[in-house]
Parts: sequence; structure tokens; C-alpha cells
Amino acid sequence: MLSEPRPWGLLSWGCYIYIHVYIHIYIYFFFLLLLAIQLLLHTVHAHSPHIYSLWGWALRTTEMTKTYLLLLLTALLLLGPHTALPFSTQTSQVSAQDVCLACPSCRPGSHSRQKKTFFLGDGQKLKDWHDKEAIRRDAQRVGNGEQGRPYPMTDAERVDQAYRENGFNIYVSDKISLNRSLPDIRHPNCNSKRYLETLPNTSIIIPFHNEGWSSLLRTVHSVLNRSPPELVAEIVLVDDFSDREHLKKPLEDYMALFPSVRILRTKKREGLIRTRMLGASVATGDVITFLDSHCEANVNWLPPLLDRIARNRKTIVCPMIDVIDHDDFRYETQAGDAMRGAFDWEMYYKRIPIPPELQKADPSDPFESPVMAGGLFAVDRKWFWELGGYDPGLEIWGGEQYEISFKVWMCGGRMEDIPCSRVGHIYRKYVPYKVPAGVSLARNLKRVAEVWMDEYAEYIYQRRPEYRHLSAGDVAAQKKLRSSLNCKSFKWFMTKIAWDLPKFYPPVEPPAAAWGEIRNVGTGLCADTKHGALGSPLRLEGCVRGRGEAAWNNMQVFTFTWREDIRPGDPSIRRSSALMPSPHTSPVTLYDCHSMKGNQLWKYQSKTGCDKTLYHPVSGSCMDCSESDHKIFMNTCNPSSLTQQWLFEHTNSTVLEKFNRN
Repeated sequence: MLSEPRPWGLLSWGCYIYIHVYIHIYIYFFFLLLLAIQLLLHTVHAHSPHIYSLWGWALRTTEMTKTYLLLLLTALLLLGPHTALPFSTQTSQVSAQDVCLACPSCRPGSHSRQKKTFFLGDGQKLKDWHDKEAIRRDAQRVGNGEQGRPYPMTDAERVDQAYRENGFNIYVSDKISLNRSLPDIRHPNCNSKRYLETLPNTSIIIPFHNEGWSSLLRTVHSVLNRSPPELVAEIVLVDDFSDREHLKKPLEDYMALFPSVRILRTKKREGLIRTRMLGASVATGDVITFLDSHCEANVNWLPPLLDRIARNRKTIVCPMIDVIDHDDFRYETQAGDAMRGAFDWEMYYKRIPIPPELQKADPSDPFESPVMAGGLFAVDRKWFWELGGYDPGLEIWGGEQYEISFKVWMCGGRMEDIPCSRVGHIYRKYVPYKVPAGVSLARNLKRVAEVWMDEYAEYIYQRRPEYRHLSAGDVAAQKKLRSSLNCKSFKWFMTKIAWDLPKFYPPVEPPAAAWGEIRNVGTGLCADTKHGALGSPLRLEGCVRGRGEAAWNNMQVFTFTWREDIRPGDPSIRRSSALMPSPHTSPVTLYDCHSMKGNQLWKYQSKTGCDKTLYHPVSGSCMDCSESDHKIFMNTCNPSSLTQQWLFEHTNSTVLEKFNRN
């Protein structure tokens, strides 16, 4: 069906005038050429009359052609560019945009990546970078692990050997395609976002040490499959002295198939931090993007990162990191999804909610984050080196995410998480390789604290007194770098950037509500962690307090903390596990603390009106026990039941009253 006639726009008139001028130039050129040929023919004919018939024919032909060109040139001059082209009033399926593509000034490009262009207020062009054809192909894929679905594991595939070398199930990884499809779990608004048409390119640095074959290759394939090729300057695989055969010549032969991939190798074990630095030192791209060696890049992951750096080169950007399960390789978001990076005062990485003051009207927009997770981020190459890169005194791994985060914020830059950029990451079941003798994570953390945290380092030493006497090595060069960059104080960082962190992780720990043993009124027995392994249920055992120092142990000591969760250990010992009830009548077990209340929130002296109950608001049930089988479990609250009454050894009535008012 034909479309309605369209008036000529400014861009179409520009193209027409451009073509019109070129036609004039070409006609003049051919006219002069024919005139020269005609003169040559007259000369030849004068000297060689015996070939009159051939030259005479040529002479007559050039004369006729010249006459036609003169007539055409005269007609064009009379018409001029003010006259509409004949096809401008004809109905046609060809759009103005398609007509412009015939203009010589239009840039050639891949048909599959030719996108509609938009404009910013300042004249910068915007573009939809989605590769629609690749997205369509991925949507049609079926098979093991496709669309990020879990692989159906058998008992034979769950054996310890499957995890031993990599910390994740390599048997399952090997049975999933290197080009597997992933679910697009971005916010729906990401589908319509446009980014700058002209973006910097990037060198993608992927360090590895004894990585699994399929997990490493899947990382590379996902980057190549889901990145606009014009934005990838190179992929640099940096081998940190691996000793597995498949990472030697077989890897080199395989990667030779991809011109944009190259491999560097260290001459000795350097560790993650220095291996990244080696890759960065040879990078040629405008931007450096760091990835781990067991990742999968998701749809359109790269343009949102590069766009923010193109707008402000001193911005470090991090993709949203999704979880690839170490067992069945299912792909899913982290709990809570978009959250700000933070830390506690033992320097464990944490995530905290985005405060209302920083929440955007569009949840797919970038947001500020005080601290990065560490492994996946992009940074302007020149800015990275202006900041001094990573501290070369940091060993193997650990602490580097804090160093680069504090440095960028305090020294004139900024850091953002980008919700429309998502990369999956396998969180290992355990670290499968040995750290060289003499290397200590604690040393790295102290080094960061001494250089960047000023008086706030004392809060770390209060919780980790063993750090006080630990050598951090020579930090003079790093302190000089901080001074030369005119960096701000850590107090500025805590008050302007991480101002919401103390609400969740206060430097000075508020007093606990209760602590010590938890004795059951009905049985006279005590709650016991039985060595406190994660996932293990609490047990009811004979109370050991009062039997003498030899009988006392820490397995019957708990703290009802200021966060309103219950953790094993006394207030002076920070524990990372907390009590969490399972479904009704199921055991009370130990789980990782998340410090966000929710399913780990408890009330002592609860709304039931019955003193000394441990009430769980989310489930609406109370902690109960059975003397016969020594089990502790959740049950329907019963004010008259003595087995639901519990006595803490010590209580702080002021804090308890505050809890119960809330």
C-alpha cells in the first residue's frame, strides 16, 4: 500500500541541493574531457587520412555527445534547485530518512545496527543501541540453561569433585552453551532508553587464574555477542600464572579465532590486583572495563556504562551484578536488586537500601553508590592512571574495592551504579585456590585504612584489635599521592557521600537490649547453637553457666542486638549469623545476618501481653521448645505456655522499652 505524499523537509532539501551541485560538476568534467578527445581526433585525422572512416566516426560521436551534454546542462541551469524534484509529489514507500541515506555525507554502517537518531538539547545525538536481531535470536533459543533457567541436575552431577577445582559445578557449566541466552531482567524503562551516538571505545580486561574452560569462554562469548563491535577496542585476557593445560595452547588456538581478543601471561603468581594492573597498562581503549572470568554480560550492557563516562570522564560506573548460581547456573537478581554499596566496621562489604532522598522518579536511572563490590566496573583510562591505578602494595586480592572507591570520591570523581547495565557473576561456593604463604587480607585492609580513613580507622581497630600491631608496609607513596591529588578527608566522605551508612553500621555500636544465656522457664534448659554452623537448628541443652569455668562455653551465649535480631556470642564478639525461624512448627536456625530486620526481627515482651516471650512479627508466632526431643521451634503464641517463656541472663530495660514502643 502506498503512503501519503510528504512535503520536503530541510534535511531532504539539503540532500537535493548537494546532489544537484555534484551533477553540475560531473557534466562540466565530461564536457571538458570530450573537448580534449575531439581536439586529439582532429590532430590524428590530419596526420593519418587513410584511417578516416574510424576517426571520423569517433569524431562525429564525441560531437553528438557534447551537444547532448550542453543541452542537459542548459536545462539544469534553467530549472535550478528551487524546482521540486519530480518524485517529491509522488506517493511512495520511501521515507525521508531513507532518501537521506543516498546522500554521500551519510555514514555507512551495518544494516543490523542502523538505528534512529535523536538529539539532546545541546545538540548531541542519541541512539538506540539495542541489537534487535540478536535479541530476537536469543529469545528463540532452547536447551540446557537457556533463558537463564536452572540446569536439571542429577545426583551424579552434585558430587564434590564437580566443585573442587573451581568452586562451582564445572560439570553443569560444560553442558550449557557458550552462547546461552539470558533473561532480560532490566527495568522495562531500559528498553526505550537512548544513549549518545558517539561513545568512547573500551578495553575489556579479564584476569584469570586456573579458571574453568567453559566458564571463561562463556564470559568472552557473552561480551562479544552482546556488545556493539565498534565499542570494543579489545578484550585482554590476563593469565595469572595458571598451570592447567587447557589454559595454555588450547586457549591460544581458540582465541585466535577472535581478532579482538589477546592473551597476556604473568611470569609468576601476582594475584588479582596486580593482574588487573598489568591488563590496564597495555590497554588501548578510551575506557577500561574490568570483568571477572566467570561472568555473563546481559543485553545492551555496555552502552549505558560508556554513556555516563562520555558525559563525565571522572565517573566510575558499575553494572548491576546478578547472581549465577554455583550449582545449577540459574540466572537471577541479587536480593533487594538495586542497593547502595557499603561496609561495616570490620570491612565486610554490605548493601544498604537507597534512601528516599536519593531515589529517582525513574528507577532505571543511574544512582550514586559509596562503595563498589569490586570486580566489575568501567573507568576512563586516563582518569584511572591519574588516580594512580590500584595501590601496588595491595597483595593478591581484598580491600582494593575500598581503595578505589574512597579514592575516586575523595579525589574529585564520582561513582554510580547503572540499573540498565546488568552482568551475571558466579559467586563461588568456596575459593578453590591457595593464597601464597605470608599474604594476609588483613594487611590489605589496614593499608587502605591507614592511607584513606583518617581517624575513622580507629573504629576498625576497636573491632579488630589484632590489626593495630600488623604491618601495612610502606604507605608513604600512597599518602603522597593523596596529597598531590588534593583529596578530601574521610570525614567528608562519611558526611557527604556515605551519610546513610551509620544508620545500618554505626561506627560506635549502640548498646544491646539483652545478652548472655537464654534459659527456658518451663524446662530450665538453655538454647544452644551446637558449634553454630550456618543452617543448623538451635537445640535445647542443659545450661552450663554456674558449673565452673571448665564447663562454660560460648555456644549458649546470645545477644539481642540494637538491630532487633538475635546473634550467637556476647556483645563484644561480632557475629555474622542470626536466628531466623522457618515456617510454622519448623526449627529455629542460624542464617547469615542481613541487618535489615524483616524475617530476622524479634520482639521480647511482645504484643501478646505475655512477658518473656520471643515473638516473631513476620510469622506471628512465638519460639517454643520440647524437652523430650530437645528441639526449639516456632509455634502459635500461647500466653499460658511456660515453654514459650524465655529468660535472658542480662537485659537493658531502656533499650527494650524503646524496641517495644516502636
